[in-house]
Amino acid sequence: MSQTATKPIPVPDDISAPFFDGARQGRLMLQHCTACSKWSFPVRERCPHCFAPKLEWRAASGRGTLYTFTIMHQVMNPGFASSVPYNVAQVDLEEGVRMVSNVIGISNDALKVGMKLEAVFEDVGENVSLPKFRPA
Repeated sequence: MSQTATKPIPVPDDISAPFFDGARQGRLMLQHCTACSKWSFPVRERCPHCFAPKLEWRAASGRGTLYTFTIMHQVMNPGFASSVPYNVAQVDLEEGVRMVSNVIGISNDALKVGMKLEAVFEDVGENVSLPKFRPA
């Protein structure tokens, strides 16, 4: 009997729940510091800029620019075997944070550093959606 490997699915916890709740609703949620007014990502308990514990969740624009990317050809996890080759991209969001994700809706050969992107959301589990990006 064979089993098909599946991609790992993130498990939201208390601190990351607003990020994943927003993604399920099609909104890119980021933390914003009420003390210094800067955005932060990934999720944290304190502002990485001023170390204040005054972070609140706000909807981000979802717009960004492709900073860099790589194309994965090697299967590092059996759950990704049917997806190779796929891209892993770093996206600079308008809010000033960098997010790692994938660019979809375009061939890997057409990806260009500096291209404008917008967030879209992919359902990856029963109650989990992840932000991906497509050309704007």
